[in-house]
Amino acid sequence: MALLTRIAAGTAVTAAAFVATRRAVRAAVREDLETARRRDPAVHSDLVTLVSYPGLHAIWAHRGLHKLWQRPSGKVPARLLSQIVRTLTGVEIHPGATIGRRFFIDHANGIVVGETAEIGDDVMLYQQVTLGGTSMEQEKRHPTIGNDVLIGAGAKVIGPVTVGDGASVGANAVVVKDVPPDSIAVGVPATIKRPAGVAHPHGGEYELVDPAIWI
Repeated sequence: MALLTRIAAGTAVTAAAFVATRRAVRAAVREDLETARRRDPAVHSDLVTLVSYPGLHAIWAHRGLHKLWQRPSGKVPARLLSQIVRTLTGVEIHPGATIGRRFFIDHANGIVVGETAEIGDDVMLYQQVTLGGTSMEQEKRHPTIGNDVLIGAGAKVIGPVTVGDGASVGANAVVVKDVPPDSIAVGVPATIKRPAGVAHPHGGEYELVDPAIWI
């Protein structure tokens, strides 16, 4: 009887954990779909977004692979599975990278995010962005991206630099030094041009006022 009681208790705990995990996953997917609607004016249907946006598929896969990576025996399978995701989506996110909420990749293709990269909440990347390293050491060697950061198409952020909250990196810029919060980094190598914009009255977004972010 005692054994049956322990089995029943264990089953109940497992079932509760499964239900909680399922609810958390569904909430995260709903939040990501809402982020896509907010970030991409081409989004007209959650269903189409759900099945046809490789950027979201890569992000969802990374969340599971990141948890797997944190297990001592999970690093090899997580790395191998991440390469399958790369092949399917065109997005290479190392399973060791840390990524916050409401991360969005528009026109996902050619994205590279290194192992020790850290990405905050509400970050948006366009195609061909690299968050790369400059060292062969095992220590921190990839960028730290703050909250509410936008990185334009083709930009390269290289090394253990920090891009501050609310900053923007222009298309094709090469960033090798820290970018202050609420500023724009443009050019090769990137220089700081001026404050990125003004606070949007609806939801804390930024209305970009400098066309350099797109070119």
